[in-house]
Amino acid sequence: MIIDIHTHIFPPHICAQRALYCERDPWFNELYANPRARMATAEDLIAEMDASGVDVSVAFSFGWSDPGLIEETNSYVIEAMQRYPGRIYGMAVIQPTSGLRAVSELERCAVAGMLGLGELMPHGQGYRLSDIALLTPLLEVVRHYQLLVLSHCSEPVGHLYPGKGDVSVQDVLTFLTAFPDVRFIAAHWGGGLPFYALMPEIERATANVWYDTAATIYLYRPAIFKAAVNMVGAERILFASDYGLLGQRRVIKHIRASGLNEAELQLILGENARRLLRLQAAE
Repeated sequence: MIIDIHTHIFPPHICAQRALYCERDPWFNELYANPRARMATAEDLIAEMDASGVDVSVAFSFGWSDPGLIEETNSYVIEAMQRYPGRIYGMAVIQPTSGLRAVSELERCAVAGMLGLGELMPHGQGYRLSDIALLTPLLEVVRHYQLLVLSHCSEPVGHLYPGKGDVSVQDVLTFLTAFPDVRFIAAHWGGGLPFYALMPEIERATANVWYDTAATIYLYRPAIFKAAVNMVGAERILFASDYGLLGQRRVIKHIRASGLNEAELQLILGENARRLLRLQAAE
């Protein structure tokens, strides 16, 4: 079973009116003003999965500033889950600064069958992942429904690119210290967090952390896979394409060419996510 833990989908009308939504949301404009930045619908995702041999994708939309857009696009992901049961699973994007409205929206999404909170986009929505007082009401819902949390993470060094953001390793560690029991997926290799996990105190703080491979092709040399396996173990790494930014087939090919053995590949490409999502094994 191949599972992509990190994909983005949008309602068709948002894809068709990209310029309008760029005007409405500065963060969306930063990522999608370039017409070459691909946007995908649920149907696009399913077609990509079929072409790439992906069995399951976890999908979410975008970290809008406007909670109304958050709710609209969460509803679209819920509808996609209903149209493609067993193939698309959703996570709820939330605007934490909207207070009780955010809490209510996360609960609505959890009741509808979404399995997580994410992708958190603190830098684009005007808060920090280390703002524990702001996030605690949402994490109470996460705990009640046993949801996952997936957050964007940013490299503190290296080249700038649209969407890099500023979610620091310290922000992530502050969050993990406050919510040590929550299952946390650190997107984009956690912004380099696996390197610090070689420190005993950081290893303890990251006991419930998994690292996704979203956008790896743009960030690291292929050696990152073997290095991360040595640092945190193959069982803590999750295949993530960041589709539609990157095609799933291309990312799978990249991972298979990384020099990992077959057992490590099976864990990363699907088995780790299957266990994390609590899905039945393929017969």
